[in-house]
Amino acid sequence: MNVSPFNKANVSFGTLFTLFRHGVKISGRGRGGKSCAKAKTQSASAGLQFPVGHVYPLQRKGNYAECVGAGASVYLAAGLDYLDAEVLELAGNAARDNEKIRIIPRLLQLVICNNQELTKLLGGVTITRGGVLPNIYAVLLPQRD
Repeated sequence: MNVSPFNKANVSFGTLFTLFRHGVKISGRGRGGKSCAKAKTQSASAGLQFPVGHVYPLQRKGNYAECVGAGASVYLAAGLDYLDAEVLELAGNAARDNEKIRIIPRLLQLVICNNQELTKLLGGVTITRGGVLPNIYAVLLPQRD
């Protein structure tokens, strides 16, 4: 048999106060009802780091099409997320090889210029504080005899 102060008709104020102080919820509205599920963002639902909610208005304002579907922004955010992860992985490897603990713009520039696919995609992009790729023409190098 379940014995609790709620089963009794007249419960003292001291008992209620003690229960309240120890975290027992006393609402008096049935059996507690259903707990509300925590809201999940579109990015969290899709398992992405890029914000889908920020990409969607940019797609609408960009005049790419008259209508933008809900899945289009998720797809674009997934593509950006993949591209970001790829560049950061390569830059992290370059930082570890150079015994650095931070990824700086110079490392991003070197990674992008040394990767053929990224160079094709981001060749026209200027990275601030990225510098240039070291290149010495073979004609200028001293000749070996």
